[in-house]
Amino acid sequence: MSLKLHKPICFFDLETTGINVGKDRIVEISVLKVFPNGNKESKTLRVNPEIPISAEATSVHGITNEDVANEPTFKEIAPQIWEMMKDSDIGGYNSNRFDVPLLAEEFLRNDFDFDMDKHRFVDVQVIFFKKEPRDLSSAFKFYCDKTLENAHSAAADVEATYEIFKAQIERYDDLENDIKFLSEYTNQRKTADLAGMIGINDKGQEIFNFGKYKGQVVREVLEKDQGYYGWIQNADFPMYTKKVLTKIKLKSSDLFNS
Repeated sequence: MSLKLHKPICFFDLETTGINVGKDRIVEISVLKVFPNGNKESKTLRVNPEIPISAEATSVHGITNEDVANEPTFKEIAPQIWEMMKDSDIGGYNSNRFDVPLLAEEFLRNDFDFDMDKHRFVDVQVIFFKKEPRDLSSAFKFYCDKTLENAHSAAADVEATYEIFKAQIERYDDLENDIKFLSEYTNQRKTADLAGMIGINDKGQEIFNFGKYKGQVVREVLEKDQGYYGWIQNADFPMYTKKVLTKIKLKSSDLFNS
C-alpha cells in the first residue's frame, strides 16, 4: 500500500551518546524521506558528538568513540539534514519522547530554528503499544513477518519503522491513512514543548509540569515570580523548553502592554 500524504514525511532514527535530551549528542542519524508520490530518499550519517559516548550507549548501538573520531560534527551536517526535514512531517519509533526532542536540541544549538508547530509528528511505537505492546524487533516480526537484522543500527531501525508503519495502517481499519489523524492518535499528552516540561491544561493554558510551580499557569507564575524565568534560562533545561518559555513570556508582555 502507499501512504496518503499531503506533504513529505521523514522517518528518522538516532543513535546517541546517552539518554539525556539536554546533554547528550547524536552519533548516527538516518533519515528516510517519503514523498506523496511514493518516491523515497534516504541518508545515513555518522557524527562526531564532541563528547564521550557512554559505555551504556555503546553496548546498545555498538558505536565507539574511535568509530566517530574522524566523522563530521553535527554543525557540519546540520544543513543537509535540515534541508531534508524542514518541509516535512516527522515519524519515528519512540520519537516523540526522545528522538524529536534531542534532534531539536541539536538544531537549536547550531542556530536552526526548529519549531514543532510546523510539523506533524507520528510515533509508530505508540500505535504499536496501543495495539500490540512489543519492542521494535517484535513489531517487525508481528506486522511484517520478517526478522530484523542489525537491530540498533540506525539505517536498519528506520527502514523497519517505515515498513511497520505501512503495515499498521493496512492492518487496523480504525487507523486512517492520514498523517493529521495519525499524528493526533500518537500524541499521548498535550505539551507546549518537546520534552513535556510545559503542559497545556483543559483551558488551553500553558502550565509547568515540574518544580515548585507544577500545575500552575506559566503566565501567572512569570508575573508573580519574575526571577523564575531567569533561573530556568540559566539552568540545565532543554533549549527548546527555554525557547517556548520565552515565547510565552513575550506574548504575556504584549498582552499586558496592549
